[in-house]
Amino acid sequence: MTHEIIHLMQQLRLTAMRAAFEGIVSSKNMKDIGNDELLNLLLQAEWDGRENQKSNRRLQNAHFRFSASIEEIDWVTPRGINKTQLLRFTDASFVKNAENILVTGPTGVGKSYMATALGHLACQQGYKVSYFLAQKLFATLRMSKADESYMKLIKRIERQDVIIIDDFGMQPLDQTTRMMLLEIIEDRHQTKSTIIASQLPVEKWYEVIGESTVADAILDRLVHTAHRIELSGESMRKKKKQ
Repeated sequence: MTHEIIHLMQQLRLTAMRAAFEGIVSSKNMKDIGNDELLNLLLQAEWDGRENQKSNRRLQNAHFRFSASIEEIDWVTPRGINKTQLLRFTDASFVKNAENILVTGPTGVGKSYMATALGHLACQQGYKVSYFLAQKLFATLRMSKADESYMKLIKRIERQDVIIIDDFGMQPLDQTTRMMLLEIIEDRHQTKSTIIASQLPVEKWYEVIGESTVADAILDRLVHTAHRIELSGESMRKKKKQ
């Protein structure tokens, strides 16, 4: 009967349930577990297994450059981190409330890590996330105009619960790029969350975007109600190297 049950679980692709059942059988604790408890253990194992698979798929689809977590952030090194503020984000309510987060500071202080940690957090809580380096995102969008896949890509970005635009402001935006950015921000305004990491303080973004009318429209939707994380201090990478 045990072999038959395991075979049926395999056929039904109940992978986690089968593993849990085999573990219970091999431990020879079957007699000590009631029917209700056994059923609960098996169902919980399958549920957890499927949720883990979904979370892993979301992490893969996000295309993060590296793994990061809020728990592993260095709270000791002085960088102007507001720990209370960051810990408020751990329930991912900023995603539910379609709130933006802007992370700024000099190179090497952990902006990308912090933005990525927030993205990982959102993935683990069931949200769809996409990570982009700003220059690669804009280059991909420009190329998509040539092969007529632009609207498809814009719609995919719009469907994400959270997008992360890293290294924003490395160079001034041209007319095409600023209009594409406006379209992305407009589509997400008050419906989805956007996280931006930049070496430039927010006050300098107006100059980078250029063209006052468009810059006003983008910053009005992006900045005024956003959470700001303003980091400072020396480069963490430089310190580790030393």
